[in-house]
Amino acid sequence: MKILAVGNSFSQDATAYLQPMARAGGFPVQAANLFIPGCSLETHWKNAESGEAAYSFQVDGEDTGRMASLRESLTETAWDVVTLQQTSSLSGQPDSYQPFLAQLYGYVRALAPQAKIYLHETWAYETDSGHEPFALYHYNQEEMYRQLKAAYIAEARRFGLPLIPSGDAIQAIRRIPAFCYARGGLSLCRDGFHMQIPYGRYALSAVWYETLFGADVRVNPFVPNGREGGKADPALLDAIRETVHTCLAARE
Repeated sequence: MKILAVGNSFSQDATAYLQPMARAGGFPVQAANLFIPGCSLETHWKNAESGEAAYSFQVDGEDTGRMASLRESLTETAWDVVTLQQTSSLSGQPDSYQPFLAQLYGYVRALAPQAKIYLHETWAYETDSGHEPFALYHYNQEEMYRQLKAAYIAEARRFGLPLIPSGDAIQAIRRIPAFCYARGGLSLCRDGFHMQIPYGRYALSAVWYETLFGADVRVNPFVPNGREGGKADPALLDAIRETVHTCLAARE
């Protein structure tokens, strides 16, 4: 499967472990990401209109050293999946999605008609995040989560698109005592909003794995190694897999 994420650093987090996890489950994957830090739907559309080679083309979460345009990236390979997402700061602001998502959807559909388009639901910031846009949500994680969830669901329904529910899964994992940061557990964020390595990125790859392949992540043998962020506790990986599986099963 060939996957192209039209995103930013949040899709970088999501695709970093996807290829080795998919391979471990018997699914060969090419996972590419078009990267501009904090890139919004509006900026993606402006880049589509201009044709500028504004994106760092990443594979499996790593820069390739190549800059690419959106048109070039969409047409150079027969992608099976293309994902779209709003920048995290505007994720819970319903008015920020249109008309840009509609324009991008049409653009992707025209240039990659064979691809299945998904919306990637981003996640809420950590409870003590100092990231300035958190003020839009009164520095309240639950408020941010509720607003972004409602916005993504509304847009997915508008276009009949499947959702990759990363935000739902991350919030569910935060209810596990080991990852309940507000009560002394580990944070799933490394800086208040990007995903922690390895557990946060592992959780995202598990969500994408079950969503895209329909496979049970609980039996996937992939374990992040030292190069990918240090030794992981098997019990915590088990808890993440179980929670992700339960979260996605509840959506069916």
